[in-house]
Amino acid sequence: MIPLSDDNPTLRTPVVTYLLLAAIGATWVFVQGAGLNSLALVSSVCNLGLVPGELTGLAPLGLRVPLGQGLACVVDNEAINRFTPVTSMFLHGSWGHILGNCLFFWVFGNNVEDSMGRLRFLIFYLVCGLAAAAAQVVMDPGSPIPMVGASGAISGIMGAYLILYPRVRVNMLFIIFIIIRIIPLPAWAVLLWWFGVQILTGLPQLNQLESQGGVAVWAHVGGFIAGVVLIKLFENRALTSQRTGWRHRLHPDHP
Repeated sequence: MIPLSDDNPTLRTPVVTYLLLAAIGATWVFVQGAGLNSLALVSSVCNLGLVPGELTGLAPLGLRVPLGQGLACVVDNEAINRFTPVTSMFLHGSWGHILGNCLFFWVFGNNVEDSMGRLRFLIFYLVCGLAAAAAQVVMDPGSPIPMVGASGAISGIMGAYLILYPRVRVNMLFIIFIIIRIIPLPAWAVLLWWFGVQILTGLPQLNQLESQGGVAVWAHVGGFIAGVVLIKLFENRALTSQRTGWRHRLHPDHP
């Protein structure tokens, strides 16, 4: 189930959304070698990714975490570690990882930016990303496994969208074996389904988080909750009202 677009028009060009997408793409290409250079990819993940155990000091120094092809991350206490909650937001682990995150950001980010203004949106994005990182650290404070990706911050955007535009239709691509369909669904159904999947995925990991080297679902949960909680502090109600009126004129048959 993949979001392709929504029926929510924008009033202004989402400049910050474009700039953040450009920064994520530039980091992937110029810092991480677009996934084509294993050493550059692993080095960026190890040095600039968020390692909970390095921030808390609970992971043993010198502990090696294999990342394939004879490469490994080594737990250290370098000064850069304190900045990794921010730097990790711009890193990714694969083409699928970055393309998936950018697609969700593309669909939901422009509307949230258009509802709070550019500077507020940038601050909101970073705060949600930090909240997501904090949630993952709290859930597994001793983990030596690096966490990278914009998905925590984007989860906050999705949480904000749920509160702002729960009934807006999102065009979802369904692929079931050989059946391919695009079905419009209300945003509340899409976003609550996604959040429920994160919770169900994360629950079995509670007893053995460290052994799960995959998706940092608790960062997703933390970012989403931060977006839900903080959106009313950042929302520009005049912009939201204006957008809602415009959407009703463009789609009079939609809620």
